[in-house]
Amino acid sequence: MVRYFGIHFLIKVFRSFQQDKSHRIRIIYTPKHCSWLNQVEVWFSILSRRVLKRGSFASKEMLRQRLFDFIDYFNEVLAKPFKWTYKGRPLCA
Repeated sequence: MVRYFGIHFLIKVFRSFQQDKSHRIRIIYTPKHCSWLNQVEVWFSILSRRVLKRGSFASKEMLRQRLFDFIDYFNEVLAKPFKWTYKGRPLCA
């Protein structure tokens, strides 16, 4: 994921990749204040550290089952709201 680049830079890069249809890069602009996206990254980091990092899986089905088991465990035991730390000005509609 590419973040914190100016939109003009991303447009320039995107146009250069548009020329060749074999490129499979998807560029998505996310503003710096997307704290909700950071919280999603935190959750996937927890999942990676607790399940995937040292895991050994004999099949895709075993991996799938371990992931669902962890999600159930997380929701029952560990789930709590992530602490919102954005201190900037309120977003206006």
